[in-house]
Amino acid sequence: MRILIDALGGRTGGATPADLADLYRAPRLPWLRVNMVGTVDGAATGESGRSGSINNAVDKVVFHALRAECDAILVGAGTARTEGYREAAVPIVVVSHSGSVPEQLVGCEPGKVLLATCAASPGLDDARGVLGAEQVIVAGESAVDLPAVKAALVERGLRDVLSEGGPSLLRDLVASGAADELTLTVVPRLIAGVHPRVLRGEPIDADLDLALLLEQDGTLLARYLLR
Repeated sequence: MRILIDALGGRTGGATPADLADLYRAPRLPWLRVNMVGTVDGAATGESGRSGSINNAVDKVVFHALRAECDAILVGAGTARTEGYREAAVPIVVVSHSGSVPEQLVGCEPGKVLLATCAASPGLDDARGVLGAEQVIVAGESAVDLPAVKAALVERGLRDVLSEGGPSLLRDLVASGAADELTLTVVPRLIAGVHPRVLRGEPIDADLDLALLLEQDGTLLARYLLR
């Protein structure tokens, strides 16, 4: 892996997987980063409708490095279902406006799955019954208040949060000001077709600062800080 830009640490030359913890370390806490992958023509998924159909070996190395350093994984309910999320080493926090817990995350060890929803959620009572009331974060009245979710996680000691999207959640995290960083892998592929981009939803305009750029075999791994 080559370091092309390291605006935070000033490193140059090569990098190994062992260096990734330092290269991607949060500059302060609390911190919420969103990790996404896309093709050169902007697709966030491939034919399967999953990110796994476009990512590659080096993207997986960074994916696992980021997971190893975080306190919690924040993910949209739709992405959790589509990508087949399972219990992880750190708590998985599912964002669901409807209050629905993905089936494959039901029955996990207590505290391994949290649900973030709003007070008007039609599934709020069911979610409390499935996960336990203490594992359900109610933030906002008619829509999920993502900065409030972030604050609630900090209160639980979960200060370094990694979100893995999907595109709608990423858009909302940026629009609400809850996101601090976007890490984006651009794989050297063109796939055309109709696929979601890494952000989906109403237009926003957010400025980014490029903090890190790595390259391996044509794959670019960028770290952008939200201004």
